[in-house]
Amino acid sequence: MNLPYAISDAAEGMALQGLARLMTLAFQGVDLAPLATALIQRATASEADADALMDLSTVLQLQGLRQLGMATQAHALKAKRLFELRPEGEARIRLLAIMAPGDLMTNTPLEFLIADSDIALSMLYVMPDEPLPAELPAHDVVFIAMSESDPTRTLLDSLATVTDSWQTPVVNRPVRIPNTSRTRAFRLLDGAPGISIPATARVTRQQLEEVAAGAQSVRAVFADAAFPLIVRPVDSHAGQGLEKIDSAQDFATYMRETVGGEFFVSRFIDYRGKDGFFRKYRIVLIDGVAYPGHMGVSEHWMIHYLNAGMAESARKRAAEERFMRDFRSDFGRRHATALRAVGERFGLDYLVIDCGETESGDLLIFELCTGAVVHAMDPVDVFPYKRPHMDAIFAAFRAMLVRSIRDRPPF
Repeated sequence: MNLPYAISDAAEGMALQGLARLMTLAFQGVDLAPLATALIQRATASEADADALMDLSTVLQLQGLRQLGMATQAHALKAKRLFELRPEGEARIRLLAIMAPGDLMTNTPLEFLIADSDIALSMLYVMPDEPLPAELPAHDVVFIAMSESDPTRTLLDSLATVTDSWQTPVVNRPVRIPNTSRTRAFRLLDGAPGISIPATARVTRQQLEEVAAGAQSVRAVFADAAFPLIVRPVDSHAGQGLEKIDSAQDFATYMRETVGGEFFVSRFIDYRGKDGFFRKYRIVLIDGVAYPGHMGVSEHWMIHYLNAGMAESARKRAAEERFMRDFRSDFGRRHATALRAVGERFGLDYLVIDCGETESGDLLIFELCTGAVVHAMDPVDVFPYKRPHMDAIFAAFRAMLVRSIRDRPPF
């Protein structure tokens, strides 16, 4: 297997490797333990080697050691707040990402979108308990990279008060990112043509425990409740703690097995196709234009691309290939009104939609966010049809940055 760099190089003072490289190694099944050891040696040799610490934080998280990874990131951010990735050739665009401390889902994974390009990426971390920096590093365009979550909300609110005064183009305005929360997204899209999105309530653990104990009805805590329900901990991702609850009694088991102080609850909408399979689509909106990201096909309602068995099924891959190839004339045309409504109501330059289709033909919205991974890590020999579509997304992203720079207002 050809690796993007030698593991031994990490011990020899290399600069930041970054999320895209490290996640690609993990995606390919490479043992990250030797790399972790090399990064520890680098950080031990020089306490100022914040790049080694930041890479180590990523590696630890990829190994499932989230808490240790967060502690390591905190050490890196004590040493410095600006981390840089430069292209191999000449940098024609200087992209400054404003980021928040946190795990791998906290910020937009921009590194995948600019891989093998002429874009230099500077990642500036701002802290919730500190003033925003008075001056920004040199750049051509700013991208507000932090996704919506409880920990980032204060930072997004603070940024919203200052970005209008910046004499620079800003992509993904911070005032609009909080609208991607599960509760706000429903309010924003409720009644939009061609869209189905179930109401979502945010409830406390105590409320659900009272439902589980029979002390109150589920409708008392969630007016739109109708079994089956979907429940998940607040700020959870990738299906962690996500369950379908078929009766009030099922809440008792769920509460015993799941941690969390607050939860999102919504109705389950059966989106199974006529062939008995569920299909989850990832759509990328760039400047309001929709691009196909992937389609997962599964016998189970809770679909994640990595556990849908796409690599093991030629039939599923053929279906995804048709979806991506015919997107403009089929899915994209069928849901053009709905996708346009999403773009207009959220007003974000870059947005990822995870969705399905209802039996009646509506676009069923599962989640909208700016932090989902859009990548080209899938092996070309198994997924030969995907790379051109991902390249189209990457080209559209670059073109969006160029337009934002070109159209910046004069000061």
